[in-house]
Amino acid sequence: QVQLVESGGGLVQAGGSLRLSCAASGGTFSSYAMGWFRQAPGKEREFVAAISRSYGSTYSADSVKGRFTISRDNAKNTVYLQMNSLKPEDTAVYYCAARLSSGSWWYYGIRDYPYWGQGTQVTVSS
Repeated sequence: QVQLVESGGGLVQAGGSLRLSCAASGGTFSSYAMGWFRQAPGKEREFVAAISRSYGSTYSADSVKGRFTISRDNAKNTVYLQMNSLKPEDTAVYYCAARLSSGSWWYYGIRDYPYWGQGTQVTVSS
């Protein structure tokens, strides 16, 4: 069973950048498709971006396209979320998630992922 630990959150001004990391342990990282989700206060958890286990196929929510980039380094067992041009509405707790995958698929449903990290807070001030 894979364990996930996010890091890299913090307080940033609007227009700034942050890079989130999610370190995986306890499993064969390259066997997992990965995703990032976020949850703002009083709102449902929502999909941000996903990446397949191999070939780096990615998919992002419309709200972050062109600003956020998901990537992975299988040698380091880590998935990243580079966030640029941050907006106050990006403020949320960001979670990474994992699921075993047999192909070059990405997944965007919360129920698609059985494994979750504890989350890291991102706050964007105006």
